Amino acid sequence: MNVEQHDIGVSQVAAAIAEPARTKILCSLMDGHARTSTELAAIAEVSASTASAHLAKLKELALVRLHVQGRHRYYSLTDKRVAQALEALMVIGQNAAPTFNPRTPDRLQFARTCYDHMAGTLAVLLHDRMIEAGWLLETDEQVYQLSDSGEVLFEGLGIEVKELSTLRRRFACPCLDWSMRRPHLGGSLGAALLQTAIKRKWVTQDLDSRALALTATGRKELSSRFAVELPIQVSTAQSEFTETRRRANASSAP
Repeated sequence: MNVEQHDIGVSQVAAAIAEPARTKILCSLMDGHARTSTELAAIAEVSASTASAHLAKLKELALVRLHVQGRHRYYSLTDKRVAQALEALMVIGQNAAPTFNPRTPDRLQFARTCYDHMAGTLAVLLHDRMIEAGWLLETDEQVYQLSDSGEVLFEGLGIEVKELSTLRRRFACPCLDWSMRRPHLGGSLGAALLQTAIKRKWVTQDLDSRALALTATGRKELSSRFAVELPIQVSTAQSEFTETRRRANASSAP
């Protein structure tokens, strides 16, 4: 790319960011969460059609990318470079990025099933820890592969990593979490991790919803094996809720 092309590229991106509604949209995505066009329209204080036009322009310039999950369509920043550029501009402009406040019920937000794998705060924390520790390696194809140390970790849990890689589905991939709006671990590896957690009674499944409750054993094992700090207050509430229901069911049984 020559100097003139560089100039044109910079001016196009600068013009896109300079539009106030687009600035609000981009800044709202800096926390790493994905949002729908309806949510972004409300944040930018524009109509749904105007927001769609703005998002199309931002997508064209590779500033945002689209995630399609079933009937849902979410937008996020394309990568961390966009966030870094925005952050630098915000330092100059002395602005602050808005934060994302999830509205999902606590017991579903903390841990639940997402098809055949784990989702929610717990799953996102584990995902982030696996990336940070270098156990999961990101590729350009929106899939993950395990490092040598990652293989040791999962095989230590009794998960046959090599067998999973032969299945006719993606081995490991990011799956956008609809309550956290950040990725958790999907694919056959994510499914195997959930089954292991259930089998070892690290989590228990709710009888009438997708909620999962973290047990005391699960807290201890996940904290030590993954070296991750788990939120105490939410998981405690989970346990109390599950225990209350168990007692209620027991007292009403014939």
